[in-house]
Amino acid sequence: MESPITAEMREWIGRSEPPVTVVVTRRAIQQYAAASGQRLPRFLRGDEAPPLFHFDLFRAIVPLEGLGPDGLPADPLVPPLPLKRVVMGGQQVEYHRPIRCGDVLMGVRTLRDIYAKSGTAGPLLFYVIGLEVRTEHGQPVLSEIQTRIAR
Repeated sequence: MESPITAEMREWIGRSEPPVTVVVTRRAIQQYAAASGQRLPRFLRGDEAPPLFHFDLFRAIVPLEGLGPDGLPADPLVPPLPLKRVVMGGQQVEYHRPIRCGDVLMGVRTLRDIYAKSGTAGPLLFYVIGLEVRTEHGQPVLSEIQTRIAR
């Protein structure tokens, strides 16, 4: 199989978005805790954020018409792909410390890799996005790797 990954697509690997700074509020933690069915008092009080609170914290906020069929905005880190249907391929998160009310966090997203595999219905393109989150003082908070699959 000839790879659908072009040299131009490979040039995107290593690109990062500018850092995004977010102030974590008690109200935002409480809203996420309620929406995700949390029961632990530290989450419901808004003292500490539940797991995955950060999921879209560092992505652009766009109007509804700016969302794709998967419910996400177009990702500026990903080159135009010949395969358009994108699904989640996996997520790994390493928490270095809890996210707490009052934290000022800085997140940087980076395209780490693009690769192809052959599936039973044809080619699959995988792209890997890394997210590094630190406090305003540089203390590591979490590292995440998301893999998405275009088919």
